[in-house]
Amino acid sequence: MLDGEGRLIEYLRLSVTDRCNCRCTYCMPAGGVPMLGHRDILSFEELTEVVTACAQLGVRKVRLTGGEPLVRRGLPELVRMIRAVPGVEELAMTTNATLLAPVAAELHHAGLDRLNVSLDTLDAARYAELTRGGSLEDALAGLAAARDAGFSHTKVNCVLMGGVNDADVPRLAKLARTEPIDVRFIELMPMGPCAGWPKARFIPAETVLEAVPGLEPLRRDGVAELWHAPGWEGNVGLIRPMSHRFCDGCSRIRVTADGRLKPCLHSAAEIPLRGLHGEALLSELRRGIAAKPAYHHMDQDHASQSARDMNEIGG
Repeated sequence: MLDGEGRLIEYLRLSVTDRCNCRCTYCMPAGGVPMLGHRDILSFEELTEVVTACAQLGVRKVRLTGGEPLVRRGLPELVRMIRAVPGVEELAMTTNATLLAPVAAELHHAGLDRLNVSLDTLDAARYAELTRGGSLEDALAGLAAARDAGFSHTKVNCVLMGGVNDADVPRLAKLARTEPIDVRFIELMPMGPCAGWPKARFIPAETVLEAVPGLEPLRRDGVAELWHAPGWEGNVGLIRPMSHRFCDGCSRIRVTADGRLKPCLHSAAEIPLRGLHGEALLSELRRGIAAKPAYHHMDQDHASQSARDMNEIGG
């Protein structure tokens, strides 16, 4: 389906929970946020119904997000259910990987195609500080288990934070030297708890090119600009929502764990879908897609207009 700007909408980011086993500093306030109750989140059947309706409107790619999706019990069963939806060509998941090792093989067998792993540092102490208690060892074990389970084209996502983890860029990038993965660096966005952070925290993705000499431009992959170094197995990606707004090519919509359609990550607009079925569900999806804004208004001086923190929306 085309939105009001003529963009083809074919990508759904579906949050299965707002809960997370980490408390990343840029994602949640130090004290955490109020969590939805079990009855407040969509059941597996409701989630699958939303995916089915979206697929009828042209969505071909679905990404499971959270919070941390792996805190949702029985996730491989949801993967099997969505994998069976006609029209879904790719099913992926974003995870911090700390809970991945025990279930990686089951997820792959259930039909999960690809993984994006959030990893902002390879320093164990800094990882624990940034995640407020997370284990780098567990995250790396999850990455290894994914490789052993047969996952390919895994992407590692790092949020760039000036004065926090920018010194880690060379080491993170070199994960792509010997592994066929894309290590992608994402510009920090002023939303949620980091909206009021000092401007020095918001560094451009060009920092990566300065820190990792020898990278050569390769191609675009969705929102990422890929760069490659001769002899490397994988690539380095730059995602620039701040310095190079890519709204004109956005093909995605989001549905939150409590069943609200967000046509744009950075807009406050949300359309409730829970309790709708058949044509009523399709009609609201069409309305939301048609109302997708042309671009976000976020920059160094203007925070995201989203009314929720990232864990409540889905990464």
